[in-house]
Amino acid sequence: MTSKIYPFGSLKQYKYALILSEYQGKILLSRHKERSTWETQGGHIEPGEQPLDAAKRELFEESGAVDFTLTPLCDCRAGEEETDDWDNGIAYRAVIRKLGPLPESEMAEVQQFDTLPENLTYPAIVSSLFQALQKTDF
Repeated sequence: MTSKIYPFGSLKQYKYALILSEYQGKILLSRHKERSTWETQGGHIEPGEQPLDAAKRELFEESGAVDFTLTPLCDCRAGEEETDDWDNGIAYRAVIRKLGPLPESEMAEVQQFDTLPENLTYPAIVSSLFQALQKTDF
């Protein structure tokens, strides 16, 4: 799977929202109960749901974040090269001020990292999003 980055708001139709989270100056990632790899918070945008509302919901469900600021980062497309199987996403940066307990969800735990770990669930997507984050003025 590969990922392409676009300026925020350029793709218009989104299937998922992704959140690059920072907590206490470190990267905050989540681990799914069925995997041993780490991932950013995020997921599908429900029918009728706005992308920002989906990002807020997914951030809480997958990290327990209760006090945070979300800032638009970029749009992205993820898929397999040389196929028509691509989906549009929208990415946000979260600065989390307070974490509550991790809600009952598909996530087993959250953990803080100084740098991105090697064992990422979606390495191409996460790496390209963090490169986009480094190019911003945040």
